[in-house]
Amino acid sequence: MASAAEIARRDEQSKTRTRWLLSLPALFIVFIAAIGPLFVMLAYSFMAKGDYGDVKPGEFSLDGWFSVLFQRDIFDDTVTLADAHLSILWRSVRLSVITTLATLALGFPTAYFIATRPRSTREVWVFLITIPFWTNLLIRTFAMQQVIRNEGVLNTLLMWLGVIKEPIPIMYTDWAILFGMVYVYLPLMVLPLYASMEKLDFRLVEAGYDLYAGRLAVLRRIILPLVKPGIVAGSILVFVPSLGAYVIPRVLGGGKNLMLANLIELQFGAGRNWPLGAALSISLMLLVMVAMLVYVRNATRSGGGHG
Repeated sequence: MASAAEIARRDEQSKTRTRWLLSLPALFIVFIAAIGPLFVMLAYSFMAKGDYGDVKPGEFSLDGWFSVLFQRDIFDDTVTLADAHLSILWRSVRLSVITTLATLALGFPTAYFIATRPRSTREVWVFLITIPFWTNLLIRTFAMQQVIRNEGVLNTLLMWLGVIKEPIPIMYTDWAILFGMVYVYLPLMVLPLYASMEKLDFRLVEAGYDLYAGRLAVLRRIILPLVKPGIVAGSILVFVPSLGAYVIPRVLGGGKNLMLANLIELQFGAGRNWPLGAALSISLMLLVMVAMLVYVRNATRSGGGHG
């Protein structure tokens, strides 16, 4: 007759097998939809370029990874840095960081305003923040185009007020991409910040004022440490899609101000260099992972017990 310990062990093994069996459909979907395509891209990046696009599966090559940062002269075969790729990489990182900071600067007071409203009206404000998600990203991007183009709302209003005499050329510049990304991704910053601020005990803020702390001291030493999880979550939600943005640079950048996603699409399309496109895709993923790990680790350390 089996002992009680043996029965308990068999019961635990049975429960473990049941959990794995129940998880198999989800694990299969995750592998097919996420991990599988990544392995395909990784494999493509180590293959030779096909003559008319595609790849040569039987030929191993590091040309795709080499071309991410370097290029060979077509005449004397000298190796130089790929200035165009580095310029696009710098533009992508720079605009993504600025977008994150801009949405934080705009989203923080917005979330604080909503969190300090009466509970009966907070849902209305949150509802208004989420309205842009009802519209397709492409439609929102074209809407921003109508605002910042030469004959758009912004220039027309400034000229009517007498601030400027001729339209400011914003379209097809980095500024246009920045405005578009800030507009599109701002709700992704506001919602996590509001979720943190809603749980904030404002009696601590009142106590800070009672102890003769100024507004900046209360903000820096009380509010920011307590809402830091929302800042970290919002920054991640904004930075990641900004770094991989495709539609906004394509529409507002006019094809001249490319970002990484546009460069990747170009290699799989007109460039017909699938190994380079695959290497750029993996590089973008690694760049996002490293940036997020560094950011979260620094935020956690500086946050101390509140992180």
